[in-house]
Amino acid sequence: MIAPAAASWRNPRVLCILLLVFLCGASVGMLVMGVGRQGASARSTPPAFKDGNREMTLQRLKEELNLTPAQAEQLETVLDDFFMYYHTLQAQLDDVRATGKSRILRLLDQDQKRKFEKLTASSPPKLK
Repeated sequence: MIAPAAASWRNPRVLCILLLVFLCGASVGMLVMGVGRQGASARSTPPAFKDGNREMTLQRLKEELNLTPAQAEQLETVLDDFFMYYHTLQAQLDDVRATGKSRILRLLDQDQKRKFEKLTASSPPKLK
């Protein structure tokens, strides 16, 4: 006799992946909030960790920290890894949000869907 397949949300592998994505997102959120608080308390703008500002960030850190060429090369690798990691997590979080929203919308009637869209539209914009 074949046992019925477990619901996808009960699958331990799916639960572990969702937990990992959640924990990574929370970690990045804490990191971003911590960097923001440090910058505000030090009255200086922390380096912007965005792709467009990568070179500017790298150059600023090289100059302000007086890095050796070897340190600068290692820093460049760390920043590249951080940017890739951050954008991968952001894409995963966007997928999780979209999946959750579509699952919620499938449960609602038309009136509830309109109200839900208004509620989600008025929520604060996400940081990127």
